This record gives sequence, C-alpha cells and structure tokens, in this order.
Amino acid sequence: MDLMDKLASQPLLYLSVALLLGLIVGSFLNVLVHRLPIMLQRQWQAEAREVLELPSKSEPERYDLFLPASQCPHCGHRIRAWENIPVLSYLLLRGRCNSCGSAISARYPLVELGCAALTVFVAWYLGANTPALALMLLSWGLLAMSLIDIEHRLLPDSLVLPLLWSGLIVNACELFVPLSDALWGAVAGYLSLWSVFWLFKLITGKEGMGYGDFKLLALLGAWGGWQILPLTLLLSSVLGGVIGLIMLRLKGQKASTPIPFGPYLAIAGWIALLWGGQITTSYLNFSGM
Repeated sequence: MDLMDKLASQPLLYLSVALLLGLIVGSFLNVLVHRLPIMLQRQWQAEAREVLELPSKSEPERYDLFLPASQCPHCGHRIRAWENIPVLSYLLLRGRCNSCGSAISARYPLVELGCAALTVFVAWYLGANTPALALMLLSWGLLAMSLIDIEHRLLPDSLVLPLLWSGLIVNACELFVPLSDALWGAVAGYLSLWSVFWLFKLITGKEGMGYGDFKLLALLGAWGGWQILPLTLLLSSVLGGVIGLIMLRLKGQKASTPIPFGPYLAIAGWIALLWGGQITTSYLNFSGM
C-alpha cells in the first residue's frame, strides 16, 4: 500500500495533513507575493540600464525568495522561527511586532487561512489521489497570481508560464482532460482574449487588458480543456462587473478606473474546472435545450 492509499484509508489524517500543508504553503505565498514583484522590478531596472548603456549600480545585496531573512519593515527586527508559525504566531503576538510593537498586516494570516481552506477543500472533494495534488498546486498558483495582480496589476510570467506547461504535462496523462483538448484549450484561451484586446484597441485606441490575462486564460485552458473557456469567460465577466463596481464605489473611484481582471479569471476558471460540466448541464436542462 502506497502513501496515497494509506491516506485514503484514514480521511481524518489526510485532511489534517492537507491543513498543515496549506498553512505552510500559505506562509510561503506571503513571501512570494511580497518579494517577487520587487525581484522583477530590480531585474527590469538592471536590463534597462544595460540596454541604455548606463553604468551598472554597485552589486546589490542578495534579494530573492530566501535571502535576506524575513524582518519587520518598521524596525528591522529579524523574524525568529517561533514568530513565523502560520496563523499561531500572529495570534500569540496579537498582530504586532515582538520588538517595536508595530501592527502586522492581517493579510498574512488571512492568506495562510485562505490557502489552508483551499487545500483542505480540494483534499476533501477529490480525495487522496494524483488529481487532488495537481489541483492543489494549481490553486496555490492562482491564489499567488491573484494577490499580486490585485496589488501590482501584474501577472508574472515566472508564475503563469510554468503552470501553463504543468497543465499540458498533467493532461498528457489525461488527469483532467485529453491532451488534445488541453492543447487547443491553451491556444483558444490565448487567442480569444488577444482578439478582444486588439478589437477593443482598434475601436477605442485604448488597451482594455494586459497580456498576462491572455496567458492566464491559456493556462486555464491547458488545465481544463477548451470546454471550460466559455463558462470561464462568462463567470469572470459577471464577477468582474459586479465585484469590481462594488469595490470602486467603496473606494470612491470612477467607473473608468482600471481593475485587475486576473483574480476574476482565476476564480472563474477554478470553478469551471471543478464544476463546469455540471453547471453547463444544469443550464441546458433549465433552458430546455
């Protein structure tokens, strides 16, 4: 009996492992969401200086997902191991730095809890099997990309493209859909939003979305096949229209203010991948088609 069979025979243990894994990954995602945009900005600045033939700056201190060690942004206090336990440390410290007492953003425990909730749900819904592990990976990636897009209006290629290729790889084994459906899902996903982008630009002279959105929809098509794309586009448009306008009203911004579309695509694609067939069938039955 292999590990997955053992976990399948002990569902409570399996869900507990999923909860712990989700909390740990959520803690890492907090680091990723904060540091990756800074890393990309530094990389772009270095490349720009090289293209413009400007003198390079002095060798900067190493900055990546592992170094320097996490520290308080207010006083520089280095975060010790016991201060970095997902959720628990935030509660023990009452949401404040142990050194200077400055408030710690509630985003950190919320991301950890959100990641844990997604992981446990996937584990419960799909059971202890390979598709569940694959969907956990996709869920973590979509969560990270959504958070970065909300804050920076950016969907990094370094996250989108590996997950796009991962979708094609897992479906080479027909984990979710046949490989041909996954391949054409990636192609149709990219071209559909690419076409909308250029049509909108030709009519208005403005750019309605970023290239990252094309790649994200291609990613979702690679995982769920071309069949989930219509539902994904429909759900994301509804979510973006309703939630986006509500958020703009709450912030007192104009309706013309750009809003990130990536999170709505991610949510809609995740739903379509899990329940797309049932939703489509229910709609057809309801409409009598």
